[in-house]
Amino acid sequence: MNIQTARPRTPAETTLIDGFVDQIGVLPGNAAIVNARDNALEVFKTNGLPSRRVEAWHYTDMRTLLKSVAPAYASDAKALKLAPLLNDSAIITISNGVAVSNAEIDGVTVENVKQLLSEGKLADTLVPFGDDDTIGQINSAYVRDGYAITIADNTEMDTILEIQNLQGAGQTHIRIPVQIGNNVKATIIERHQGGADGSLSSFVDQLIVGDNCDILWIIERELDDAATQLAQFKAKMGAKTRLTLFIMNTSGKLVRQEVHVDVEGEDSDFELRGLNLLADDSHTDITMVVNHLVENTRSVEIVRNVLKDKACGVFQGMLKVAQIAQKTDARMACNSLLLSDDAEFDAKPELEIFADDVACGHGATVTEINEEHLFYLMARGISESEARALLIKAFIAEIIEELENEQLVEALEDILSKWLVAHS
Repeated sequence: MNIQTARPRTPAETTLIDGFVDQIGVLPGNAAIVNARDNALEVFKTNGLPSRRVEAWHYTDMRTLLKSVAPAYASDAKALKLAPLLNDSAIITISNGVAVSNAEIDGVTVENVKQLLSEGKLADTLVPFGDDDTIGQINSAYVRDGYAITIADNTEMDTILEIQNLQGAGQTHIRIPVQIGNNVKATIIERHQGGADGSLSSFVDQLIVGDNCDILWIIERELDDAATQLAQFKAKMGAKTRLTLFIMNTSGKLVRQEVHVDVEGEDSDFELRGLNLLADDSHTDITMVVNHLVENTRSVEIVRNVLKDKACGVFQGMLKVAQIAQKTDARMACNSLLLSDDAEFDAKPELEIFADDVACGHGATVTEINEEHLFYLMARGISESEARALLIKAFIAEIIEELENEQLVEALEDILSKWLVAHS
């Protein structure tokens, strides 16, 4: 006789599940939205936070890492402010989980997600991938606000759009649905700052990109050292489109950034550039799945990591090539620089290929500071800390320098320099 007992809930699971009843009266949405929320929460109730036994979360055991979660939407709702990364950007701000501003750009429409949910819209987007889509389950159940962005056909955005997510205490759950028409060129910067002990933010980007587009999307994350963020970037690409995703993580206690991209149009390119600068006892995970679904598509993913102290980093990258997707060119590389014996980086690159006429490959390396290079610099009068900083910059700066906008390169290099000074 087999006796099965339910796994006891962790304190974080209990807070997330029990808090739904307290919030249901204030979360926006009609019957369809409420039903979608209920369905997402039921899946989460059944599966709970993932442990190492769940393959997609093997290196990020949420049952162990997420010790506790602050109550949902703490009462501290004061507006938070942040200077723009680039002075001439158009800014839209989410402060403590609430969309508090708007921007006017020719060809671009920005709508409030809270209002759309109240009108019963977006219900079809509140559907998690499956049992292991913990981020989708939590965000679909609790999403409260955000911005829905629509970029019209034939729009060439001269102004950069900057989305600022300023996290305070408690929980915030944000969604950014984006509809991009055909023949569009745009740069969008997404910045995450703030947080507090026990704070939890879930943040989901959903992009549908048309044909013949050139899109640069930058995610820059400078969270409080005690903050937790669970984020997803989901995109579907049309034909002859180039989508570049640049991710820069420099802080946060626990960060999971998922990337899910479907290359659905022929002759399209997806590029991922990732930088993880990790210190103290932080844990940062970038997990990516790119699906090549049609012929003649390309993708290149390069992730560089610098770790010190007891920091832990993860990169899981999966390239999937469908049987119909002949002439796919997909390549992936993960390179890590460990500055401490206690630091750890786990890399798991994978290929799943069903086509026979493809060029696909992956690689992963782990190294330390080259002592001969260090000695060479110090022998020329450079202090050890400055010499180490120069070698670290040489390891990762080329990823930043690939960006075409000189002001943007300078701004990101300033963030890199501040991190190096803080952790020298």
